Amino acid sequence: MARSEHISGVAVLGSTGSIGVSTLDVISRHPDRYKVVALTANNDDEGLLAQCVEWHPEFAVLADNKAAERLQQGVRQHGLETTVLSGAEALEQVAALDSVETVVAAIVGAAGLRSALAAARAGKRLLLANKEALVMSGRILMDEVEKHNAVLLPLDSEHNAIFQCLPVDSNLGLEQAGVDKILLTASGGPFRTADIETLETVTPEQAVAHPNWDMGKKISVDSATMMNKGLEVIEACWLFDVRPEQIQVVIHSQSVIHSMVSYIDGSVLAQLGNPDMRTPIAHALAWPERIESGVQQLDIFAVAQLDFEAPDNQRFPCLELAFQAMDQGGSAPAVLNAANEVAVSSFLDHKLPFTGIAKVIRHTLQHASFSEAATLEQVLSADQQARELASEYVTTERYR
Repeated sequence: MARSEHISGVAVLGSTGSIGVSTLDVISRHPDRYKVVALTANNDDEGLLAQCVEWHPEFAVLADNKAAERLQQGVRQHGLETTVLSGAEALEQVAALDSVETVVAAIVGAAGLRSALAAARAGKRLLLANKEALVMSGRILMDEVEKHNAVLLPLDSEHNAIFQCLPVDSNLGLEQAGVDKILLTASGGPFRTADIETLETVTPEQAVAHPNWDMGKKISVDSATMMNKGLEVIEACWLFDVRPEQIQVVIHSQSVIHSMVSYIDGSVLAQLGNPDMRTPIAHALAWPERIESGVQQLDIFAVAQLDFEAPDNQRFPCLELAFQAMDQGGSAPAVLNAANEVAVSSFLDHKLPFTGIAKVIRHTLQHASFSEAATLEQVLSADQQARELASEYVTTERYR
């Protein structure tokens, strides 16, 4: 395929995380196609400084002001011309820069919501790895994408796989395109076969040791509880305009098939590949073209066997809670997400047992008040209320 001579300016939001690092690895293989304009992180000034030295971005942003001050000193010492900014508004600013064509939204959690919206409003090519932006405010984000002619491409391996397996005319509606349902695959995490009675004593170190994927701590814990898949169900509903009952979660422990689409004629299309995030990143960066990603080609003979099983709701109660939240609609998914973030953080800080994560989320959903989630203010209000409810529940230890 002929290469484009156009060089695309890229902003990587969350550049020091696993998605950000993988994105920069792909970009490094195509210096004739991409230019790094902006890099951002939360408070990892050392990691961001190292990236600035390598990439010489026009802008570097840290959410934490003190970390930004340290980065500014480092930038000066290295004689870089990078402009250092700090705070949430700076994230929105670089996401909307005229020199940026592509925004990689890889900030974990609710913190990435506003910058993703800013990119959509600026009509950017938005590569979305931050699933919380859709979980919290799916209708708002999708409306902004449509209103401002932005291009939204999913970076989650599963949603990217679904995108690749859908017909090109899927904008007409999946049912009109002959789609029966979406088969969303899940690895099952590190405790897929563990004795359920032992889950109470799972440690954070055990939970973040994912068998197939190299991910951050929060996402790894979400994978272990399968809340990650629950959030992906909600995300898929918005991305592909489907109802929860049109999505079937399938545990596939090898993580070779990243998702499938079932058609009304009996066909099932699947996207396969080695479990490496550089594949969906390269796909989304170059779409509709294809570029080299650095990922080793899949050896189908080495794989030899593909296994599938239905998820166990007793083992993975978070998955069922996510389906319930999406069915309820309105601000319920935002409440679910906020409660999960509080619960996972508490678990990682050894303040909550592994099995307490689902209990905190269930309690918060039962006691929160819900709104239509028609405005960002409503979403953020629901998010704040849920965090307070979840935090109080953890503190009082009523989950035990």
